[in-house]
Amino acid sequence: MAGIGSAATAKVVQILSAPAGLPLAVSAIAQEEGVAPVRVEAEQVAAQNVSFELAERSAGVKYPMFYVYCEGLANLLKEKFRTFSGKAYMAVEVRVSHDRLEGMAQELQLYASAITEVLDFHRGAWGSGMYYTGGYKVEFGPVKRGGKNLLQVAKVLFEVEVSL
Repeated sequence: MAGIGSAATAKVVQILSAPAGLPLAVSAIAQEEGVAPVRVEAEQVAAQNVSFELAERSAGVKYPMFYVYCEGLANLLKEKFRTFSGKAYMAVEVRVSHDRLEGMAQELQLYASAITEVLDFHRGAWGSGMYYTGGYKVEFGPVKRGGKNLLQVAKVLFEVEVSL
C-alpha cells in the first residue's frame, strides 16, 4: 500500500514540474497581477514531507519551494475484486521566504493560485488507476522565523481517487 502514496506523489510532482505546469502558471498569474515574474524551476518541486528547519540544515533550499507528499491513504473498497479502491490524501506545501514582511502574503497567494490552476487543468484520469475529481482546500499559515529571515507556508490539500 505504501507504493500507492509514492506513485500518487510522483505523478503530482510530474504534473507540477512540467513546463506547462507551475512554471507556466506562475508566470501567467504574475503577468495578470502586474507583479515581477518569478521563475519556478523543476528542482524547486520536491517529493518530500520535511520541516523547514531540517530542509534548511540538510541542503541549500531555493525559495519558493514546493513540497509534495501523501498525507494518508484510505482503502474504502468501493469496487469489488480490487486490491485497493479508495483515496490518496495529497498535499502540496509551498514555502516562501524573505527578509521583510512586505509582499510575502501576496507572493504566497500567487503560488497557491498557480498550484490550484494547474490542478484544475489536470482534472480527470491520471493513468495507473488514479483519477483527480477537482476539489481542493488551501490553508495559509502564519509568518515564522526561518529561511532568509521570515518564512510563510501555504498548503493545498486534495484527494486522488485510486483503483488498483
